[in-house]
Amino acid sequence: QVQLVESGGGLVQAGGSLRLSCAASGRTFGTGMGWFRQAPGKEREFVAAISWSHGSTYYADSVKGRFTISRDNAKNTVYLQMNTLKPEDTAVYYCAAGTFRTVVDGTNVGRYDYWGQGTQVTVSS
Repeated sequence: QVQLVESGGGLVQAGGSLRLSCAASGRTFGTGMGWFRQAPGKEREFVAAISWSHGSTYYADSVKGRFTISRDNAKNTVYLQMNTLKPEDTAVYYCAAGTFRTVVDGTNVGRYDYWGQGTQVTVSS
């Protein structure tokens, strides 16, 4: 079992920055981690993923160059640094833990077994 708790969401103006954190507990060894988001009336979409072993990362095209995913295995925490935020980034952000062979596999929501409760990010124009 893995428990995930997100924090760091909030309200920010367009062009601003936020850093989300996801604290994991339980059997986290070997798990890949990802961030997803869901806006009202839309499906949950992939944002970024990071592998356990090499720290390889992968991003959705919509956030590439603006967002950075990282992890601190000693602290069992994954971060999502979000810069140059846009109103279309407004959503509930979820972190997730799962197992995938390659980080590209981490784009698939079905690869994840555990999910956090989500944290709201609102970007005003």
